[in-house]
Amino acid sequence: MANPETFTQSITEGYTFEGPSFVLGGAMFGEETKTGTLVRIPLGTLNRHGLIAGATGTGKTKTLQIIAEQLSREGIPSLLMDIKGDLSGIAVASDGHPKIDERHAAIGIPFTASGSPVELLSLSDEPGVRLRATVLEFGPVLFSKMLDLNDTQSGIIAVTYKYAEDNKLPLLDLKDLRKVLQYIINEGKEEVEKEYGRISSASVGAIMRRIVELESQGADRFFGERSFEVQDLTRLDENGRGIVSIVRLTDMQDRPKLFSTFMLQLLAEIYATFPEEGDLDRPKLAVFIDEAHLVFEEATDALLDQLEAIIKLIRSKGVGLFFVTQNPADIPSDVLGQLGLKVQHALRAFTAKDRKAIKLASENYPLTDFYDIDQTLTELGTGEAFVTALDRKGRPTPLVRTMLRAPESRMDVLTDREIDRLVADSDLVKRYNEAVDRESAYEILERKLERAKAAEHQAEMKEQREKAAKTTTARRGRPRKQKSMLEEVMDSTLARQVSRTVAREVTRGILGVLGLRRRR
Repeated sequence: MANPETFTQSITEGYTFEGPSFVLGGAMFGEETKTGTLVRIPLGTLNRHGLIAGATGTGKTKTLQIIAEQLSREGIPSLLMDIKGDLSGIAVASDGHPKIDERHAAIGIPFTASGSPVELLSLSDEPGVRLRATVLEFGPVLFSKMLDLNDTQSGIIAVTYKYAEDNKLPLLDLKDLRKVLQYIINEGKEEVEKEYGRISSASVGAIMRRIVELESQGADRFFGERSFEVQDLTRLDENGRGIVSIVRLTDMQDRPKLFSTFMLQLLAEIYATFPEEGDLDRPKLAVFIDEAHLVFEEATDALLDQLEAIIKLIRSKGVGLFFVTQNPADIPSDVLGQLGLKVQHALRAFTAKDRKAIKLASENYPLTDFYDIDQTLTELGTGEAFVTALDRKGRPTPLVRTMLRAPESRMDVLTDREIDRLVADSDLVKRYNEAVDRESAYEILERKLERAKAAEHQAEMKEQREKAAKTTTARRGRPRKQKSMLEEVMDSTLARQVSRTVAREVTRGILGVLGLRRRR
């Protein structure tokens, strides 16, 4: 192994850059921290993405917190996926601790407690800015990939979007999409087949079941208005510090499909709306995805292909993606190969499988004369990590065991009162949390069907009236039945006179008989 002087020279040269950078920590030679030998990260290559990996309890989340607050100080906004709920403390200054002072003295930098400007975001009922997107914004290709549809089903989704566009039916939420799908195989079947071709009811049924599955994970809350504008992720505060947007996802671990869907849509929206920037001296936005295995484990093959394509292309927009996970093996190899900054915390070897995983992980890092990587990976303490980055020419920096600086903000969650204060002071909450349910495909088709039913009812009533009128006319036009001879005789004047005379005489006779009997 090389001597300490050679080590110090190598690290100093490897981590000295032109342009802006920040200090991540101090270099360690064996178990000793080399005071003043600083490990710096250049801002200009952070759009080449990154990885923060390590076993549970080794300090991954705190490393994420350190990088995000240092970027904020440099005027770079970031977006943090807070799965465990322990990142909100970045909003307030650290209370300090003697061990923090001891760590910074060993590194050779002062410790200054400070909080960062924070915006809380939410996909569910957590406090913060509601994140929503419309079905239309996803587009037929991305929506089909999200549901893992086959070619036939994807074609139906494409036709559905096209029909909605041609007939001015806004697809805002999932009930809009369901309504249009139901319409094109029922009331509008003839119209759709004439214009777009035949659509299989069985295939539509399969799509509907996939939509119901997505809704069961809470997607009905995500799809709708008011849509979140990704430009709001790039804001600075009044002091020029980048705002740290934290998506609270503590209730998302059991809904990985919604989480991966949200991530893909967000990245697609950023890629579609951000202008091409080329190589900047600092990124416009850094996105940190904690517990990244949740994205990759549940994502479909089509979704993974889309995600990999976006990761490769989005860096030209000035955006850096950082995946935080337990083992580099959690990240697909095609994605792992795109990551420039790598911060590897300790890995634990309890089984033969673990040892193989460590061996594989060590091959992801540059060769070094200063460390036995396999062995050192199991010996790293909490708050220590192997670090390598890219210099301005895209070359990997020397692999260095690093004593990481402490977060300047609180290493704990905010209280409910502190969260309520953040939410109350947010301008975005006032804008995006307003309930909006404007007229869309569902309401338009409902009204159309109601008009069709009313017209059908009117037609039925008219038909019934016409039938009744025909019946009445037929009765009035029917010839009267001829009278019998007796009826004609009884109706004649002579017959009526004879009848009255006979009746009168009979009455007199009766009265006469009665009077004769009384006289006797």
